[in-house]
Amino acid sequence: MDKMNVLFASAEVAPFAKVGGLGDVSGALPPALRDLAAGTLDIRIIMPFHAAVKKLNPPHRFIGNFAFEANGRSIATDLFVSELSDVPVYLLDNEFINHDSPVYHGDWTLDGLKYVTFSLALLEAARYLDWKIDILHANDWHTALSVYALKTIYADDPFFAGVKTILSVHNLPFNGWGSQEAMSSLGFEPSSDPDLPDWAKFTPLPLGLSASDKFIAVSPNYAREILTPEFGCGMEGYLQKHAEKVMGILNGIDESKWDPATDKAISSNFSLDNIEGKFKNKLDLQKALGFEVNPDIPLMTTVSRLDRQKGIPSILKVLPNLTDQPWQFALLGTGDPELERQANELAAQFPDRIACILKYDDIIARMLYASGDIFLMPSLYEPCGLSQMFAMRYGNLPVATSTGGLADSILDYSANSSTATGFLYPDKNDEGLDQAIKLALKVYDDKISWAIMRRNAMSAHFSWKLSAGKYLDVYRKLLA
Repeated sequence: MDKMNVLFASAEVAPFAKVGGLGDVSGALPPALRDLAAGTLDIRIIMPFHAAVKKLNPPHRFIGNFAFEANGRSIATDLFVSELSDVPVYLLDNEFINHDSPVYHGDWTLDGLKYVTFSLALLEAARYLDWKIDILHANDWHTALSVYALKTIYADDPFFAGVKTILSVHNLPFNGWGSQEAMSSLGFEPSSDPDLPDWAKFTPLPLGLSASDKFIAVSPNYAREILTPEFGCGMEGYLQKHAEKVMGILNGIDESKWDPATDKAISSNFSLDNIEGKFKNKLDLQKALGFEVNPDIPLMTTVSRLDRQKGIPSILKVLPNLTDQPWQFALLGTGDPELERQANELAAQFPDRIACILKYDDIIARMLYASGDIFLMPSLYEPCGLSQMFAMRYGNLPVATSTGGLADSILDYSANSSTATGFLYPDKNDEGLDQAIKLALKVYDDKISWAIMRRNAMSAHFSWKLSAGKYLDVYRKLLA
């Protein structure tokens, strides 16, 4: 085969739309694959033309419109194209996508209709373009039904004959439950796969999983974790039985965009060989937050969705018990209203050392990465995680649970202090976080040891090149 044609389908693609890590991955992986393949890969991205994307109004042009039949219903769809680092980005619009909502509405009825329709429309877009795909690479539940549709609704369609499928899972618990009514209305039938649990036979992500040729978790450790009852979300039995098609590939980051030496969002640039700028960033942030301006006080930061899964309750419980030691803490994020309230209360109780910025702002996030000494990431589970990679790039050493991609990307101090890039702890509870923070604060007081760890962290490479190479290998093996 001279060239592989790959359609990469995702609900969000940065910078067009980004809610979480899926957006980062979808915006970075396809260009990395194209660059690595050196002319042997024609990869194109497809996503919904969300209302939020229309407001952003990226450069794009109208290609045309088409209609397709779904269970006796004709669905007229408009097709637009934009570009991301020379990779075409198709934008699909129809009556179910074109409602005034964010990327994810939160109403299962609306989200179900949007993404079930999108899963069919993206296949019909390939037909409209007369572009025969070799591989469909879907992501999460929002596009999982496109994989299932190829094996059911389109099973006898010669245009899609021989298409291989990959489903990447970024967060297994989000399986599309609640989309059943939309699925029925658009002609989907429950799976007849006897290995699937009954509840999963009409749920988007499990259906995509069962129909896919390869099921890829976003870190090797997470691929192992989802085979267990703790992380398998009721699918562990199926995954164990079909473990041959399950694999893990650690996500990467765009190191050119996340580079403290060139980042225009931070007050002072710095690098491995010129670290002084990091200290200036810290002093500037301390001043801006009303903290004591003192380079010797360890500054802890967190950039996160405020959610139980992210371990935010543990942070809020543990910090008040550590006030016998000098430290400062800055939190950026939004989410659960109750956790927002608790965070505000804690900041009001300790205004001289705790600041909570309850919103998301990319510039402030970069300032916190660049200014902080210790990055708190006590996730109960973390399929991959990118924040720890960003933090390490900026010399901000993570304190994190030993789970998922955190365990794959952080070298633990307790395992080998000379090569360590952070602090991992196995017990996902308040006591585990308490002990890990205390250890980090102790090591921080040893300036030589801390400088070595900071250098290790900043030297770690999380470029997409390595990850893209592994995906490219999967593509080639599927088509061999």
